[in-house]
Amino acid sequence: MSLFRTISGFGGAGTRFADGQPIDKGVAAVNRRRMLLWLAGAGIASGTGCAKTRYAHIMKSDSIDMVGSHDAGAAVWNPLVDESVAKLLSRCPPSVQQVGFGGAMLESANGSATPLVSEAGSGLVSGVSTVCFVGIENKSAEELNDFKDQIYERIDSQINQSESFRSVSRRMIDAALLETRLRPDSLFLPGNRELFAASLGRQGSPVDTLMYATITSGTTDRNHSTQRDYLLTLEMVNLHTGEYLKESATIRKGYHKTRAGKWWNFGLGQGDG
Repeated sequence: MSLFRTISGFGGAGTRFADGQPIDKGVAAVNRRRMLLWLAGAGIASGTGCAKTRYAHIMKSDSIDMVGSHDAGAAVWNPLVDESVAKLLSRCPPSVQQVGFGGAMLESANGSATPLVSEAGSGLVSGVSTVCFVGIENKSAEELNDFKDQIYERIDSQINQSESFRSVSRRMIDAALLETRLRPDSLFLPGNRELFAASLGRQGSPVDTLMYATITSGTTDRNHSTQRDYLLTLEMVNLHTGEYLKESATIRKGYHKTRAGKWWNFGLGQGDG
């Protein structure tokens, strides 16, 4: 069948499509459809963005943290740090004995010699206990990536904000570990603790307490859904006696393939965080 049917010559005013529709109206209809498709595509592109385009916004201080879809993220680590530090510092005694310079003696006016060791509760600031935050040990199922340093700095900052505690500079701690060739977990041995404390003392940073942070996790799977319990444990060890205090905080988080999986596996009362 011929595509066109000519009434008064091909290309004339009477040229029509085979279905009888005038060619000028047919072209206009095609153009309108193309325009509608183009506008629809432009709307979708403007709403979703191009594949290589990213957008950002500044979050306010009281904004809710984003809940990570594949790992812990800020919504887990930030409250864990805040709770565990607050619980630990509230239990720690504010006054402990300072470390002296390994057997150094101070001669008094009457000729007697006394050990050059600070009295209990003394320090650069009266009543302030010095905390050496050795580091973070990650035993969880996830890599901390850049959050490891962030967690360290957040804990360290909160210690310094306390009126009863202050922390030793991380750079001095790293230098003392390098000088003594000790690992953080080897400081539980009394001889190693004394060696480490003496190194910090020579740097002008006598220390009362060692603090360790440990991150662990427990995972429960159910078909395509997962529950992971995150536990942050802080442990303070008295450098002189070896006695310790331990506090922890935990957050449970559910992972699921669909939004309905949250209600199916964890109940209707669950929030997104």
